[in-house]
Amino acid sequence: MNHRSKTPLPRPRAGDVLSASKSVDAAPRASGTGLMDPLRNPQLASVSSRKKRAFALILMTLFVPGTAQLVAGNRRLGRAGLRTTLVAWGLVVALIALALLSRASAVNLLTHPIVSLLLMVLLVALAIAWAFLFLNTLRIIRPGLLPQDFRPAVIITLVIAMVLSSGSLLYAASLINAGRNALSDIFGSGPAMEPADGRYNIALLGGDAGEGREGLRPDSMSVLSIDANTGATAIISVPRSLQYAKFPADSPMHKIYPDGFNNCEPDPLNCLLNAVYTDTTNNHKDAYPGASNPGAEATKDAIAGTLGIKIQAYVLIDMNGFAKLIDAMGGIKMRVGAWVPISAGMLPGSDTRHVKPDGWIAPGNQTLNGFQAQWFARSRENVDDFARVRRQQCVQEAMIKQLDPATVLTKFEAIAKAGTEVIDTDLPQGQLGSFIDLAAKAKNQPVQRLTIGPPDFPNTFGLADPDFNLIHTKVEQVIAKATGSPSPSSSGMGPAIVDETGKSQSVAPAAGPQADGVGLAAPMTVPTVDNLPSDFPLSTTTPDGQTITKDYLNSLYDAQDYAMLDTLLADNGNCAAL
Repeated sequence: MNHRSKTPLPRPRAGDVLSASKSVDAAPRASGTGLMDPLRNPQLASVSSRKKRAFALILMTLFVPGTAQLVAGNRRLGRAGLRTTLVAWGLVVALIALALLSRASAVNLLTHPIVSLLLMVLLVALAIAWAFLFLNTLRIIRPGLLPQDFRPAVIITLVIAMVLSSGSLLYAASLINAGRNALSDIFGSGPAMEPADGRYNIALLGGDAGEGREGLRPDSMSVLSIDANTGATAIISVPRSLQYAKFPADSPMHKIYPDGFNNCEPDPLNCLLNAVYTDTTNNHKDAYPGASNPGAEATKDAIAGTLGIKIQAYVLIDMNGFAKLIDAMGGIKMRVGAWVPISAGMLPGSDTRHVKPDGWIAPGNQTLNGFQAQWFARSRENVDDFARVRRQQCVQEAMIKQLDPATVLTKFEAIAKAGTEVIDTDLPQGQLGSFIDLAAKAKNQPVQRLTIGPPDFPNTFGLADPDFNLIHTKVEQVIAKATGSPSPSSSGMGPAIVDETGKSQSVAPAAGPQADGVGLAAPMTVPTVDNLPSDFPLSTTTPDGQTITKDYLNSLYDAQDYAMLDTLLADNGNCAAL
């Protein structure tokens, strides 16, 4: 019987153990780190610890880029990533501090063409560097050491984190690029404007070069008067049919029309205020050398001379593209006082009556889309121009209130794109920050409104032969009210109206058209109809109590009962921005 010899085996030495360990996993020794560190050598950790380590490294790269490399990878790369992270955070903190101290300065800095270009390049570079760190983090995780069924979860998490980080930076860079293009296309490059008597007065022109029109004639005209310190705002609407508009003495058009815009031959329509644009564009471009839009510049001057105030800039909005801007905002919220028709064609043989409308805007609290807002501002069936003017004021007020920073940020690309298609202005780009700052202040204050005509003027006020002294007085009144300071000539009572006997009597401000009068001895306060509360009553029933419906209104058009339509739609100028 053979027996194996039982020669005892030699005891292993420490060096042999290390050699065997190296043969299992020849992981390189990192400077200053022992081989027993599970962060750098996950093969020494348990399966549970490897899982936790993988997610921890992803989160470190997401929230503090560079730290994953510092603790588990290339320290030199980690230090570079961490320094870049700290510098980026420092810049963000500095920008936030600047915005808190001076919001206008922060906006002006970010919208400066060179600064915005550098910022866009920096964001793209940071996005690429961050994505590289994530890929390096995946190498450090060493997915091969993870359970096979766990690897997809780690890779998907890393990809999501990379999209959230690098993708967000690339998206921000694209927004900056869109903003740079929009700003350069929309705004002028001239010097900063100085306030006039403490206010910025900006002419808002709604242009409509629709089919059948000879050139562009502004369909709506108003002035946005903004207090340069508080943002307190007044909207002054000027009827397009006002005649013999005045030009300031320093206007180039004053030399051509020293007695007012009396270009009435051969067509009386040629001397209306909205014809200034076409007349200048066609006949007097050389009066404004170097101007990109002489017609708008001349219209701005005509409105300034008519109102008796200095107007520093204009904003021309193409009404045919206006709907795009409203849609980009997500619509505007409005309380509508009565049914507003979406106009169709004219009744054959009539210059004033229309056929049955293509649609209706119902009374009540509404969110108007771009198409509806456009017609809300334009429709004038069965009412006078002044009802439409009040609706235009409501649309302007709604945009002031509702175009907030959150809307701009979330819908910036759409708003910027729409802006380049519908807006032309000579506002200087370098002053954009100041106006954004004032717009933010204006949101928290009531907007004062004035219409050059009924109901803010007496019924005897004529647009064919306007009393410019009265216009100037009432404009001073509403601006003083918007500033918050009392007008020197105003009293606690309403306007003093001279009656037929020649006696002057004080009356309270009326909510509707003023009583007939020959003149006004004191400025009139803005009627309450132009400052309606957001819960004013609606016109929803006929005089005999019948509910007004779309079908009923259409039947009145079919019967050509325009007298009843005039009655039922009379209050559709009543509105309020919500």
